[in-house]
Amino acid sequence: MYTDKTLVCKDCGQEFVFSAGEQEFYAEKGFEHEPQRCRDCRAKFKANRGEGGARQMYDATCANCGAACKVPFQPHDDRPVYCSECFRNRSAQ
Repeated sequence: MYTDKTLVCKDCGQEFVFSAGEQEFYAEKGFEHEPQRCRDCRAKFKANRGEGGARQMYDATCANCGAACKVPFQPHDDRPVYCSECFRNRSAQ
């Protein structure tokens, strides 16, 4: 069904293989885009989070259980925010 593809890394310009197994994994997860970075550049990008280093975390209150939590986005009053446990439970349903 899937065959290995050779892609070019947008960071270093080197070719890398997007294997059939990786393509199947992407399809199962619903990912719509092919990877743009080779394994090494992807690891560097994740370690640095682009250029910003560690993610900025924001204080929030879980809309389900009321617990204080931190989230990696600016909460807005018009959208509920869930702690990790409540988010996991909602995603599993």
